[in-house]
Amino acid sequence: MDVRGDATPRRENAAMPQMSDDAFRRVVEYAPSAMVLVDDQGMIVLVNEQTERLFGYPRAELIGCSVDMLVPFATRAHHADFRRSFLSSPSPRPMGGGRDLFACRADGSEFPVEIGLNPMDTGNGVMVLASIVDITERRRAQQVLEQALLEKTVLLNEVHHRVKNNLQVISSLLNLQANNVGDSRVRDILNESQNRVRAMALTHQLLYERKDFSRMDLGDYLDRLAQLLRGTYRSGSNGVELQLERPEQPVYLDLERAIPCGLMVNELVTNAFKHAFPDQRRGDITITLSGDSQRLTLAVRDDGVGLPENFDFEAVKSLGLQLVPLLIDQLHGELQILPGGGAHYRITFPAALSIRGTP
Repeated sequence: MDVRGDATPRRENAAMPQMSDDAFRRVVEYAPSAMVLVDDQGMIVLVNEQTERLFGYPRAELIGCSVDMLVPFATRAHHADFRRSFLSSPSPRPMGGGRDLFACRADGSEFPVEIGLNPMDTGNGVMVLASIVDITERRRAQQVLEQALLEKTVLLNEVHHRVKNNLQVISSLLNLQANNVGDSRVRDILNESQNRVRAMALTHQLLYERKDFSRMDLGDYLDRLAQLLRGTYRSGSNGVELQLERPEQPVYLDLERAIPCGLMVNELVTNAFKHAFPDQRRGDITITLSGDSQRLTLAVRDDGVGLPENFDFEAVKSLGLQLVPLLIDQLHGELQILPGGGAHYRITFPAALSIRGTP
């Protein structure tokens, strides 16, 4: 847009600030960004070659004119107010305060910019040296990255959704098979396998719901897992209560260890339901989650008949309990079996892995 007919009077002889002039002019002239020096009336006093290239004006058409000619027409009416506000409390700072800023070229085209404002106290009043950077390419690159991130998020969302659905199909098949088996021992094995599949499917369900594919709120996961286990054993263990104790604040765990953590809790709770309360005995099973930013502690305890004397995980024949040490190893954790009534397992493990796959 040609503004040479603008009614704003030129100030061809506007005074330059008292500088150690040549040094200042060289700094401005060879700066990598467009530099525009404006006096307290908003008139352009000095520009550099980058300003000519960026805005498409020869230097002679800028000096002595209002800086408003470089501002898009839609915001030009408010620019004087912004300038006065800055001069009322001048200090080096970015212009805009988080707003998207645009500038206007000689041909009328607008483009996004970042502007840094630096007040200069001179013998002719306070002037402002504005550093202007065209961020068109940065914006374009940002849009490409945002689009790629959106596509990746949609893809991951779909993957977790499909995995969850496939695991639910497997769980249903195991359930159908268990219902058509006459041998109660085989039926129990199939039901336990179904619980393991459901524990894994729950991980993908929560990832799909929360839209966070890098970590999981372990408390939410254990809460949902406890609900599944209650439903599974409600008919055969009416006198047994399953409780979860968790911190009020979220406790996050990386996705790599969420599934082994859920499977481990599933095995310990399942073992308690099956063996801790014989002959319709009543009691409680408690899952406790605690910890800090360094280490997490997960405990599963019951007030049942307790473990056999000299109990050893390596010597047990139950598949579920054989899995527990392997799952704890995947968590990079440590297991303690605490003394007292009933069974009390305590597992501690790092809250985060410093290097993927390395404790």
